[in-house]
Amino acid sequence: MDFDQSIFLQALTSKEFLSGAVLSLELAAVSQVAATLIGLFVALAGISKSKTLRSLAWAYVWFFRSVPTLLLLLIVWNAAPQIIPALRDNWYSPFLAGFVGLSVVEGAFMAEILRSALLSVDSGQKLAARALGLTPAQTFLRVELPQAIKVALPPTGNEFIGMIKYTSLASVISLQELMTTAQVQVATTFRYAEFYTAALVYYLVIVSAVMVLQHQVEKRYRWVSLPAKTRPRVDRVPATLKGL
Repeated sequence: MDFDQSIFLQALTSKEFLSGAVLSLELAAVSQVAATLIGLFVALAGISKSKTLRSLAWAYVWFFRSVPTLLLLLIVWNAAPQIIPALRDNWYSPFLAGFVGLSVVEGAFMAEILRSALLSVDSGQKLAARALGLTPAQTFLRVELPQAIKVALPPTGNEFIGMIKYTSLASVISLQELMTTAQVQVATTFRYAEFYTAALVYYLVIVSAVMVLQHQVEKRYRWVSLPAKTRPRVDRVPATLKGL
């Protein structure tokens, strides 16, 4: 059986594949945002002075980094409704189950990324901010967090790219994302090469666009040292500093 280019082009331009790709991107985006927020709170708990909070943060990271994402999705979609009757209603959709599963797993990885980013901020800057009268909250929001974001941007971009690919695992919980769309077409036509290649092209296009966006964002927030010629010069010592 040869590769049928007409079937491939028809799949590539079909409404079903486009809708599946959009759904995959939506799931990846909302899951990554939620995972980043989860990771931030877990990271703050992990570097706090409270031994209890540090222990809870370690337990969260240990557990969700150890559990396979596919297994957790199956638990969230199939096992959880058996234990929690409220999840048996129609409001509990495959999209919501996928969102929950992907968010809590990715939150563990984001916690480690953000924890290391926060620890990279020099402690002297925190002390200087406190000496200027900033509250702990102001110090975190105006001094620590902006610098931590610059450090965390590259690995966070990589995690988002991974999240886009992880959405394909949601096919096991009946979410009509890109991978499910390809599998449904394959099941009815047995044209593996054409439909899987169409899905592959969509993933390549989406990830390539995200990589370009990631590069632009990193370029925007990159630390840049001023050339020696443009640095401000101090021609004389102020009078107030003489004699020190």
